[in-house]
Amino acid sequence: MSSTANSGAAGRPNPADGFDFSTSKILVVGGTSGVGLTTAISFAQCGARHITLVGRNETRGKEAIDRVRALCPESDVHFLPADANDPRAADEVVREAARTMGGLDVLVNSTVAVYQPTLFHDTDIAEISTMLVQQALGPILTSRAAVTLMRESGHGVIINIASDAAKVPTPGECVIGAAMAAIVTFSRTLAVEAKRYGVRVNTITPSLIANTGSYDRAMNIEFSQKIFEKIKNQAHLGLTEPEDLANTILFLASPLAANITGQVVSVNGGISVA
Repeated sequence: MSSTANSGAAGRPNPADGFDFSTSKILVVGGTSGVGLTTAISFAQCGARHITLVGRNETRGKEAIDRVRALCPESDVHFLPADANDPRAADEVVREAARTMGGLDVLVNSTVAVYQPTLFHDTDIAEISTMLVQQALGPILTSRAAVTLMRESGHGVIINIASDAAKVPTPGECVIGAAMAAIVTFSRTLAVEAKRYGVRVNTITPSLIANTGSYDRAMNIEFSQKIFEKIKNQAHLGLTEPEDLANTILFLASPLAANITGQVVSVNGGISVA
């Protein structure tokens, strides 16, 4: 789809082709901006009536649900404030979302740690553990809460967003690459454990994503700008937009992907094929 902001835009998945989410209960952690918000809008445009967004900032949360409602008035969208990196908060927010919506069918983790690409020898040693936790822990904790509920219901889909940094060594991303690799390996292993309960788990690994805070931060300092300008030139299919990630998420959450689990899908415009 060219833009999730335009309902009925050319290329939007057709509910008749398996993209009918009218009965699905969908939780998007990190859903107040960027890829998460675009994904929530895409689900709503494909008929989703029960959507819960999770984020830390209540003002941004209200703005996010107002935007979804403005584009899709028939969607029953809610916001719950929480820090997904806190074990108790992560468990409580997933359970509260399931209570509010009457169940949980799809969990999308789109949390992003705020960081600047930095060479490892320039990285403050005291910040390393925080960088790892802020990026990797949230998806693990929310998946732990969600898989318990999905196991009880006998079905469910978990989609975690990591990064190509998990697979492609990039200068300045030693620590963040380690965190992304943790998300990837965790998700693949959970997929093996959860398949017997009817739960599917997949990971999406983008590279640069235009029109996001992460992209702006990467292009805001000279060191990373030089690196990522070279990387950007390899995106011969076009630099990835949040809508590209949303389209992939919708497919993986749909019945069309019923036999797909444990996979790591790069959405990067051809930047790499790792």
